[in-house]
Amino acid sequence: MASKIEFVQHIADQLSEAGQITYRKMFGEYGMYLDGKIFAVICDDQLYVKITEAGKKIAPDLETAPPYEGAKNYFLFEDIDNQELLVKFVSATCKELPAPKPKKKKKDGTGRGTA
Repeated sequence: MASKIEFVQHIADQLSEAGQITYRKMFGEYGMYLDGKIFAVICDDQLYVKITEAGKKIAPDLETAPPYEGAKNYFLFEDIDNQELLVKFVSATCKELPAPKPKKKKKDGTGRGTA
């Protein structure tokens, strides 16, 4: 079952205090980004956040599960209406995640990159 855009928008609204929240449709579900860093996926209207040491300290009892078959485990964050905890958790998680890799330049057909 694919996630509803209303659920994705609700998560984005809840996280608005954390920074610039964006999302992108990926394989019928959604990837969530904070200031350009992917930190979570939404699958079947559930929020799965990447596992970090910071996340473990803030919510040590949080359940982990794979968002889809064959995926590695993520934190399953179910208390999405606790905005204060959600913002704190996601902010700390993103501080620990590496910066996104710069995008490669596209070839222009001559073998040279384009600006």
